[in-house]
Amino acid sequence: MFGNCPRVLWERWIAPDERHRIPLACRALLVEEDDRLVLFETGVGAFFEPKMRERYGVVEERHVLLDSLAAAGVPHEDIAVIVLSHLHFDHAGGLLTAYREGQAPELLFPRARIVVGRTAWERAQAPHPRDRASFIPELPALLEASGRLEVVDGERSDTLGRGYRFFVSDGHTPGMLVTEIDTGRGPLVFAADLIPGRPWTHLPITMGYDRFAERVIDEKRELLENLHARRGRLFFTHDSDTAFARLARDDRGRYQAVPLDDADAAD
Repeated sequence: MFGNCPRVLWERWIAPDERHRIPLACRALLVEEDDRLVLFETGVGAFFEPKMRERYGVVEERHVLLDSLAAAGVPHEDIAVIVLSHLHFDHAGGLLTAYREGQAPELLFPRARIVVGRTAWERAQAPHPRDRASFIPELPALLEASGRLEVVDGERSDTLGRGYRFFVSDGHTPGMLVTEIDTGRGPLVFAADLIPGRPWTHLPITMGYDRFAERVIDEKRELLENLHARRGRLFFTHDSDTAFARLARDDRGRYQAVPLDDADAAD
């Protein structure tokens, strides 16, 4: 998760366990509009068979996203739109029913339009050997057969409308959508795997999973400069402690992600 960053540095930020693993979230963002519910990503879900769940350290056997939505009074059938930054299993696996031995997975969220960028969609259909294991082979056909797929070219989606704008990132995986949400109180950016958590806000920190580390750094710089100038905020998918943060710069000009306290969140 930290690429070529030395362990002596990154373990100050996140302590590994005895198997050298770190805790990571697979967090989704629910946007409640006046007349619809928009969900950004679906996490890893529960589609993995047991041996794969163990391999990747997925600690829950149940579909946590469905439980979280139910706790918020939102059945998955009520979601109107789902935005996928890309189709890696830890961002799109929650679209599928939980693992059942001998049974093929099925799509959940039966009313939702699914929004994905064209290049990311094409990558999922024909992965490179380097990242083939990151995709769910059955998923593209299920999405296509649903008749509810919108493949986006450019920075806007017909389904989402004017309150949402995409920044297309190629450093982590081709065509990943980083979404800026107009909250009415300044921009909020769903950073996906361009900035998966607070430590990765530091420009030189990239992941070994990234396709082009130098491009990730350039894309982060562009996004953070723009967002900082407009007093925007970030949403992190993989940070186990922090969901939202505001941007600051230290006395050396380095970007920092400052967790929102209750007052910030209310504002």
